[in-house]
Amino acid sequence: MILIVHAHPYPSRSRATHALLRAAMTLPDVTVHSLYERYPDFDIDIAVEQSALSQADLTVWLHPLYWYSMPGLMKHYIDKVLALGWAYGSARANGANGQADETATAGRALHGKHCLWAPSTGGDIEAYSAAGVHGHSFDSLSMPIEMTARFCGMFWQPPFVLHGAHSVSDDELTLKTAEFKQRLQDWSATHVSKAALS
Repeated sequence: MILIVHAHPYPSRSRATHALLRAAMTLPDVTVHSLYERYPDFDIDIAVEQSALSQADLTVWLHPLYWYSMPGLMKHYIDKVLALGWAYGSARANGANGQADETATAGRALHGKHCLWAPSTGGDIEAYSAAGVHGHSFDSLSMPIEMTARFCGMFWQPPFVLHGAHSVSDDELTLKTAEFKQRLQDWSATHVSKAALS
């Protein structure tokens, strides 16, 4: 199962992210959690979100880039849902003999699962270069996101980035949405093949 965690503060104004989401939703076994629609008050149902992540084989973090990172609710989601003792680390509990039992809840809920980061940017690809307005490559921005996934034991997939979301032509957007859909299909085909062989 593929879980798309979608975070756009103004989903009705989103042309690019909405197009990617629409394309992905035509695939089987895709579930979408649009955070700003589900939690407008930022009161995240942690148990529901952890359950969805537990069932997913691939989690996609889909959002526009906000100040070189993710929108506020997406960051809040990661802070709350990827909790100590569940997504990483271990929570100590007392065993039957009264001694600490570190195996009671080992934070391995996401170990072995896959993560795909799919951000969109307002600037074009040239803006994210040493000579561009941002002065750095886009790859330099992915490190905190990648380390979050890897720290939770997830397999990091090469990011899918849609640059120039405000100015991309309809034809270019159609091509990018088809490319995004194909990425998900290719991942599913590979994953199903490996599962059948194991």
